[in-house]
Amino acid sequence: MVAPFPARRGARAPVGHHATCETEGVPESRGRVVAVVGPTAAGKTALSVALCQRIGGEAVNGDAVQLFRGMDIGSAKAEPAERGGVPHHLLDVLDVSDEANVAVFQRSARATIDEIRSRGAVPVLVGGSSLYVRAVLDPLDFPGTDPDVRARWAAELERRGAEALHAELTERDPDAAAQILPSNGRRIVRALEVVELTGRPFAAAMPGFHSIYDDLVMIGLEVPRDVLDARIDARVDQMWAAGFVEEVRALRTQGLDESLTASRALGYQQVLSYLRGEIDESEAIAQTKTGTRKFARRQERMFRKDPRVTWLAFDDPDLVERAVALASSA
Repeated sequence: MVAPFPARRGARAPVGHHATCETEGVPESRGRVVAVVGPTAAGKTALSVALCQRIGGEAVNGDAVQLFRGMDIGSAKAEPAERGGVPHHLLDVLDVSDEANVAVFQRSARATIDEIRSRGAVPVLVGGSSLYVRAVLDPLDFPGTDPDVRARWAAELERRGAEALHAELTERDPDAAAQILPSNGRRIVRALEVVELTGRPFAAAMPGFHSIYDDLVMIGLEVPRDVLDARIDARVDQMWAAGFVEEVRALRTQGLDESLTASRALGYQQVLSYLRGEIDESEAIAQTKTGTRKFARRQERMFRKDPRVTWLAFDDPDLVERAVALASSA
């Protein structure tokens, strides 16, 4: 396996808080790369499979939650039968007790893309997180870390809670706060740490929209807001019908409750609260729907800032043909 994630169940990933990534001066990489982006529930998986089948592509996962083994229903991970015979990379590479880290993901995804291109295939990066997608495509540098500063902010998180700390981040760095869910304590702590260490906004680490790949095509799926909200609600209902609660129960035996990243994922966090008796099941469902709708708005807002994205209507009857034409014209 080309990526530095553990390839076997039970292996620990080298993904601690201290990972840094020096990417300045990354050379331009030749060879076509396609990215399919957009908000959750827009249909990215289905389009990416159809696109790969038509252009000789292989899918590269750009969703942090789908990195984890067993987090299938809640992340809408494509089942093998839904993958249409297309190779999928960077799925199921972490245990829930491991920590997802964007700097390690960056190295893994880039190595995977290089390996796919070396075989003459087209890598198709599929993701809804602007940070994860840009970490792969752009010369993004990850600042270092200071254990003492991080520990102090982590203590503040424990004392004051994620929402209060998110409000402080909003005052110090509103652009970063807009990209981070108020419930994502770990990322809030990281942003506050970077602001303190560098004296610059966390978002200042983001470069301009300039890819390290000189033959990049970015395709965005556009869904009207009311339609997307309905699709999200239907997806959450389907998750529960498919056994989402049972999935979370099983993952608790593997350390989900104690995880730093997996336990904070949308849906999983709410089901854990339900199973702990903190909220009832109907509230867990409602919070998952509300949180996912808000997350989808953040996703679309961030991708709309990227001028490289060509937006296509999710329900265009010629969607696949248009996507193939874009990918083939690079």
